Amino acid sequence: MFKEQLAKKISLILVGFAAGALLGAAFFDLLPEALEIKNHDQILPFAILGIFTLLMFEKVLKWHHCHDREVCDFPILSKSVIFGDVIHNFIDGLIISFSFAVNVQVGIISTLAVFLHEVPQEIGDFGVLLHAGYKKNKIILYNIFTALTTPLGAIIGYFFLPFTSAILPQFIAFAAGMFIYIAVADLIPELRHKIRGSEFTHYIAIVIGLAAVWFLTGLFK
Repeated sequence: MFKEQLAKKISLILVGFAAGALLGAAFFDLLPEALEIKNHDQILPFAILGIFTLLMFEKVLKWHHCHDREVCDFPILSKSVIFGDVIHNFIDGLIISFSFAVNVQVGIISTLAVFLHEVPQEIGDFGVLLHAGYKKNKIILYNIFTALTTPLGAIIGYFFLPFTSAILPQFIAFAAGMFIYIAVADLIPELRHKIRGSEFTHYIAIVIGLAAVWFLTGLFK
C-alpha cells in the first residue's frame, strides 16, 4: 500500500519460491501419495485433467495472476480478477480439505503450497486493482471477501467427504495437476518477464521452494 516498488520486488521473489513449492508439493507429495493408493493409469489422467481444467478456466475468464502492472490489461483483469479469485480460492479450500482427508502430511504440504502462492498473487492483484482505479479500502474489502471463500471451500469439502472418499486419490492427482499448471504456466513465465539481472535470485528462490517441500515431506514421514 505504501511502498509499491519494494512490494513488487518482494512479490517476484515470492513468486519464485511459490513456484518451487507448488512443484514440490505436486511431485514430492501429492502424486506419490495418490499413486500409493491407485495405479498410475487411474491417477495420471486426472493430473492432466487438472492442468487442462485450469487452462480452460483462465481462457474462459481471460484471467491470470499478474504481478506487474506494466504488462497487465486492466480493463479485462479488473473485471475478472475478483471473480477469478473467488473461484480459485474456493478450489484451494477443497484441495486443503481433501488433502487432510488423505493424511495430515498431505494436508500440511498442500496448505503450505496454497498459502505460498496466494501471498504473491494477492500482492499482484492489489496492484492491478489499484492501478485500475479502485480505492484502497475497497480493494482490502474485496481481498477479505475472496479470501473467505477458501475456508468456505474447506468446510464444504469436509461435509462432502463421505461422498468423495472413494475418489480422493483422483482428486489429489487433479490438485497436483492444478499446482503444476499454476507453477509452470503462470508463475514461472511471470519471472521470465523480469528475470534480467535477477536470474540467480529467482532461480535460488525456486530451488529453495522445492527444497523446503522436499524437507517437510521427509520430515513428516
